[in-house]
Amino acid sequence: MEALNALLFPLLIIGIFYLLVFRPQQKKMKAHQTMVSNLRRGDEVITQGGLKGKVTKVVEGENEVEVELAKDMRVRVVQSTIADVVSKTEPAK
Repeated sequence: MEALNALLFPLLIIGIFYLLVFRPQQKKMKAHQTMVSNLRRGDEVITQGGLKGKVTKVVEGENEVEVELAKDMRVRVVQSTIADVVSKTEPAK
């Protein structure tokens, strides 16, 4: 019986740790990947570096987007470094 209790306690701790830490982190990562994959031209974004700009071009195959930070100032940013989408554009009809 003591062997069962000695085994049950660590399994219980691992289960609680999974539910409180790993599962929410996995959901957050999946939501971020969905947000990044749905980027399109005209979306206003904030990068992880704190730069705010508008997506002018999505470069397929390279996982990059071109972001206009100011008039005639465009930079290429890796999609995974986009922290948030401030405003979405309406889909083209």
